[in-house]
Order: sequence, then structure tokens, then C-alpha cells
Amino acid sequence: MSAYLRMGELGQCLDIFQFGPDIMATVWVLFIFLNFDLLLKTGQCAETSGQVLSITPNSQEQVEILKNVSIHYQTVLWQPVSSDYIKEQTQVHLYVPANSSQTVNDLLHRHSITYEVMLSNADEIIEMQMRNDSTDPRSGATFYQRYHTLEDIYDWINRTAKDYPNTVKVILVGSSHEKRPLYALKLSLNNRPNKKAMWIDCGIHAREWISPAFCLFFVHYSLLFYNQNQAMTQILDNMDVYVLPVMNPDGYKYTWTNDRMWRKNRFPKKGTPCIGVDLNRNFDANWCTRGASDYPCSEIYCGAFPESEPESQAVANFLRSHKDSIQIYLSIHSYSQMLLMPYSCTMDEAENHSELYEMVKQAAENIRRYYRNIYTYGPGAKTIYLAPGGSDDWAHMLGIKYSFTFELQDRGRYGFLLPPSHIQGACNEALTAVKTIALKVMEKSQASTSSRQTV
Repeated sequence: MSAYLRMGELGQCLDIFQFGPDIMATVWVLFIFLNFDLLLKTGQCAETSGQVLSITPNSQEQVEILKNVSIHYQTVLWQPVSSDYIKEQTQVHLYVPANSSQTVNDLLHRHSITYEVMLSNADEIIEMQMRNDSTDPRSGATFYQRYHTLEDIYDWINRTAKDYPNTVKVILVGSSHEKRPLYALKLSLNNRPNKKAMWIDCGIHAREWISPAFCLFFVHYSLLFYNQNQAMTQILDNMDVYVLPVMNPDGYKYTWTNDRMWRKNRFPKKGTPCIGVDLNRNFDANWCTRGASDYPCSEIYCGAFPESEPESQAVANFLRSHKDSIQIYLSIHSYSQMLLMPYSCTMDEAENHSELYEMVKQAAENIRRYYRNIYTYGPGAKTIYLAPGGSDDWAHMLGIKYSFTFELQDRGRYGFLLPPSHIQGACNEALTAVKTIALKVMEKSQASTSSRQTV
């Protein structure tokens, strides 16, 4: 483990002492006691670990150096997602693997670029989050306070459908590039005619583990608290809910087996060493314009054409075939604590901008009131940056007028490596936003129906 000193290495550090055995033993104890924490921080006599750095470039020269660092040395940009977005006085979060740590740190020092180490032990955190302490991962109250493998999620989907045969239906929406199924769960608590629906998808970006965790939590909460929680009961009495826990199963699987920082799907681009398309740049919403890339190795590669990927095509086909009933579209991401609305693909405002803004504003206020946590809100392009080809913009253009993207916890302290101890809080905040928006949509729909009946 990278956090521990090996005794042989420590012995090399103490070679400068030429004492007898008894005194030497005493020196060893004192040295370890007094200097252990310092050695870990400096990295001397210790194995290194991957780190996450927070860097704010202060000049255009530093911006260019940071862009260069972010595409070399096996580093991974966390924030922003692409080096194109790095600019002066804007915070950058960068994962630096252990084997590049010293080189990158020296380079930053050489150019007087200051930085803060946000996570000094990223590799240990990754290993810890992959542990499963339960003999049966489906059992126990802590199931929804841990991250789960794709196999565990598939197993959970089957078990949930068996446990609630009258209310939960599993729908095969499509399959991934590597032929893994895309399962959605339909929650339907009654047979009222002409019911509207809400769609929630999670895990479009593989490394955002809190996203599938929320989808599992949401289904569990909905089934457990129906007829107990007033807001949830009201929503489920009036709406069916479709939940797709993992939209990018190939990528998600890869984060558990090969590369925890993987973002895209796993489609290989012929004739290049590049793998993967950003599924949230692959929908037909100003596809592959500024804010996306046609370079296959880019983290924001838009694909060969809109819906070129089986995952995005499957979701788009399902939404097209259900567009008359689905009123709300929600896509769950991380991190940065934001409630985003159309558009991300253009600076233009959506035709129902005021309605959408009112909803995300109220949702953010409720989160702050109940959980004292701050979420930024607004149109994606103006709140973060241009991001064409997104699923939420495409859904809105399709006619699903209440379309949103949630960016869950946190703001960067842990980023994509949000500890399991934070899952409950992150899910509660997202649930508050879902409830707020769903109730608002129902209120508007009922008011519209009443006015038509009056006329």
C-alpha cells in the first residue's frame, strides 16, 4: 500500500546513524514517531500514490503549460473535462498517477505554478471504494451506502423486479457496444388512464459512480416510502417512472476492472489507438459544434455521427416512442453540485426558460434549506460551458419540455472519488430536487387541465 513505509526503506533513511543495537532501536522508535507523518507528506522513503491537484493558472503562459501537462504524463482532467476549457483564473482539477507525480510536480514548480494537493492518496481511496465488506452485497441496510459492480447492479435489478412483481417491470431498452444489456425499470403504482411519466438515466459517464448509486437509491426509496412520504406518494400516484441505472455499462465495467478514471463508452475507432465516444456529446443537439471534438482520443469525442453509439441510439429510440407520455427527463451526473437546464448546446434560451429556471431555483433553495448545501443552477452553456450533443438538450428539442441535468456532490474535495459515507447525503439532495421539479410539473399540468375544462 502506498501509505505505508517499508522497513527496508526506513532503514536506508537511518543509515546516517552509527549507534549500538540498543541505541539504534531507540532511534528507530523516535524517528518513526517524530517523522512518520512528514515522510508521508514529502513522499521520501514512501511509496507514492496517485494525486489530485487543484491548480489555478494566473497567466496565459501558465494556461498553455497546464494544457500540455493535462494531455501528457498519463494525467486525467477532472475539471474542466477538456483542456480547451482551461483559462486564466479558473480552477483546474487534475489527477496525476503515481508514476508521473514527481515529474508533474517538478514541472509546475519550475514554472512557478502553485497548486494544492486535494487528494494525496487517490489510489488508496479507489481500492477502498472497490471493497465489498458484505458476504451478500444485496443484503443489509448499507447496500445503498456503497458502490456496486455492474454485475451486482444487474442482480439488484432482477431481485427488485421479483420482490415487487406488481409495480416494477424490467425493460430491455437496448444493448451496448460490447453487447451488455441496457435495463430500465418502470415503476407503475396504479393503472390510472392517461398517466404521464418521468425518465431518469444514470451512469452516462463511467467514472461518475455516485450517479448509478442514486438511481438505485431512488428506486429503493420510491418503493419503500410509497404511502408513507406524501410527496413521493403524490408523484407515483400521478406518474410512472422509468429508471435506467447504467446507460454506459461497458465504460462502467471498465472503471472497476481497468481504469477508474474512464469516462466514455468502449467503442474502438478503427485506424486509431483511440477508444470511446462521449455519449453526452452523441445526441442530435447542435451535434459536434463548439464544445465537442471530432478527435477520437478526446474525452469529449462526439462520435462519427449523431446517435452513432448503440447506447445513445437505444435511449433516443425509447424516448421517441414514449415522447407523448414522458413529461420530465432527468440525467444524473457528477460532480460540481449544479442543477442544469437547456440549453447546453447553444447560448440561446429555451422557449420555456422562465419555467425551467423557476424549477431549478426552487430545487436549489430546498436543498439549501433542508441540507445546508449550495447548488448552482441555470442553463448549461451559461452556467458551465458549451456542451453540444447532450441528452437533456436533445430530449427538450424532442418535445420533453421539462428536461434537466443534475451534477451531484461534491465541488471537488473528492470529485469522482466521493466516499461511500457521502452517498446518502448526495442522494437525499438529488431526491429533493427530483421531488421539487416533479411536483411543480404536476401542479402546472393540473392547472392547465383545469383551465381547459373551465373554458
